[in-house]
Amino acid sequence: MQALQLESPRHWRMIDVPEPKAPKPGEALLRILTVGVCGTDIGGYLGKMPFFSYPRIPGHELGVEVVSVGEGVTNVKPGDRCSIEPYLNCQKCYACKRGFTNCCEQNQTLGVMCDGGLTDYIILPARKCHPANALTSEQCALVETLAIGCHAVDRGAAKPGENILIVGAGPIGLSAIEFARLAGSRVIVADLNPHRLAFVRETMGIPDTLQIAGDDTDFEKLSEMTNGQLADLVVDATGHNVSMIRSMAFCAFAGRLVYVGITQSDLSFPQAPFLHRRELSILGSRNAPSRDFPRIINLIAEGKIDTTPWVTRRMAFADVPGEFESLLAPEIHSVKTMITLP
Repeated sequence: MQALQLESPRHWRMIDVPEPKAPKPGEALLRILTVGVCGTDIGGYLGKMPFFSYPRIPGHELGVEVVSVGEGVTNVKPGDRCSIEPYLNCQKCYACKRGFTNCCEQNQTLGVMCDGGLTDYIILPARKCHPANALTSEQCALVETLAIGCHAVDRGAAKPGENILIVGAGPIGLSAIEFARLAGSRVIVADLNPHRLAFVRETMGIPDTLQIAGDDTDFEKLSEMTNGQLADLVVDATGHNVSMIRSMAFCAFAGRLVYVGITQSDLSFPQAPFLHRRELSILGSRNAPSRDFPRIINLIAEGKIDTTPWVTRRMAFADVPGEFESLLAPEIHSVKTMITLP
């Protein structure tokens, strides 16, 4: 069978790989239906993703169909359509034993630290398969992106009526918007890109947006929007060190700041005026716990999350090597690209 491999940054290669054998106890053999393109995939393509290694078969946002299951598997059956939880945790480390499987010390994320889903079939632990027969394969592939935003908002303990500022209106920021809104919070979205902010207003129905200028007017505008209170919770989804540092100044006194983006750069900030004087809580957010996947599947099935606006481009598996570079073009304002397999 075929697979798409990033041999090195910006270098795709179509390769032949052996077909998986029968699943072992606790495993499931899966046919890949749809693969979502993530910022991690683009970072891996560019050689800028710190956890990415080469050569690598990418793909961790997956919509799949169960082909067969190994002995002892009861959570899924052949024919089930599923969303995949792509964080392969060891189940043995201190974090796993305490239930923090999303930050396993030995975590292997599909398509990043180990080969992923840009291929025909794959075998995975059945515990990582979440049945979603009421969803389309594209919706199944969206669940993981939504889970990242869900966990970030949960880390920040969003409350009804609070001002929540989402910095960065890419797919992860958009997913955080969904769950900040579900929490009953007032959502404000900040970004440099006016096209992204227009999408937030016109398509997602969020009226309060702030186009970042990179100077003191940003804080003045937010202060005006919040009656001088600033944001109870800031979720920075940019992965940009300058933004991540500046986000501290958007926080209200006794506010919370969640970093869901990843940067390889150091973060430095004056401690006294922000962390100490405002008594800020700064939190990291990594991956998502297993419990978020069935929750999100149900929210989509019940119509509480509308996935219609999310998929803005589709790409055939065979066309990826020739078309992937086009996703980098600044005039392409795609939210989520889906790769469809034969």
